[in-house]
Amino acid sequence: MGLGAIDLNLLVALEALLEEKNVTHAGVRLSTSQSAMSGSLARLRRHFNDELLVRVGREYELTPLAERLLPVVQASLHKAEEALSLTRHFDPRRSRQRFSVVMSDYVMTVFVEPLLRIIAEEAPGVRIDFHPIVEGQLENETHLRCHDLMIVPLGYQLPGVSEAVMHDRFVCLVDPGNPRLADGRLELRDLAEMPHVACAIGKLTPADRQLETLGITPRVQVSTPGFSVMPFLLSGTDMVALVPERLARRYETFARCAVVPTPFPDVPLVEAMYWHHNRHADPAHRWLRETVRRVGASLGEPAPAEIASADACHEEHAFPELTAAS
Repeated sequence: MGLGAIDLNLLVALEALLEEKNVTHAGVRLSTSQSAMSGSLARLRRHFNDELLVRVGREYELTPLAERLLPVVQASLHKAEEALSLTRHFDPRRSRQRFSVVMSDYVMTVFVEPLLRIIAEEAPGVRIDFHPIVEGQLENETHLRCHDLMIVPLGYQLPGVSEAVMHDRFVCLVDPGNPRLADGRLELRDLAEMPHVACAIGKLTPADRQLETLGITPRVQVSTPGFSVMPFLLSGTDMVALVPERLARRYETFARCAVVPTPFPDVPLVEAMYWHHNRHADPAHRWLRETVRRVGASLGEPAPAEIASADACHEEHAFPELTAAS
């Protein structure tokens, strides 16, 4: 039977009847007379060819079919309310929205904890599914359509709307007992000669590009698909890794690592959120973007001049009719 063959308002009545298990109470809940609610119950019984409510003593109980119907009807009405409210407003405290966000293990390490704190306080019913970056995901629009946000390093030129949300810089990470450490520093010659732990994410990191500019080709001994395991791999070895400082500081104590400045000017790392243009005006998505902005702003001091300059350049994106700050 198609949807046009039944009055969908009966779903509202059905939910009230099954939840209240009482015609009178269901009528009061929907501001409907008892006779009108009894008429709705009669129509529903004919439609399902089932009593739905049966009297047991002085009370009513649900039939087995009604027991199976109740969660389906509740979920269907919730989805219908969600669909009808999308163009009007988004209430985070009442929402059961489910978002999908792609980010690197590094961003998960430093970003997710404050993000979840805000969501727990302001939108307790909202769910976020976090997904790792996979090979080939940053080269086309397909994956951008499948997720609400992708938070990835600046420079991937994803074909969507974008906005820089977090900055960092690269530092060297070594075992504290590494004999090459002199007064807590490394030299360029050390980086040229030491074995490296490298992050293989399909593209050179800004720090790797800086080494290339300086004529240094790292001698990679170990490669990983992310940054977060690096501190544990190099502890107790003579290897070095170039990692974002925020991640390094979180691991330096319990992973037995020393965080050392790079022997060249600071290399900025800017993480940006990207989204598909068809989500731009969605109130729920606007709320998500604003929440991500707030988390990025809470992570520390304003971006240094060279990073602020990179942010400004990043305002050029694939949909010029949309502002990056919207």
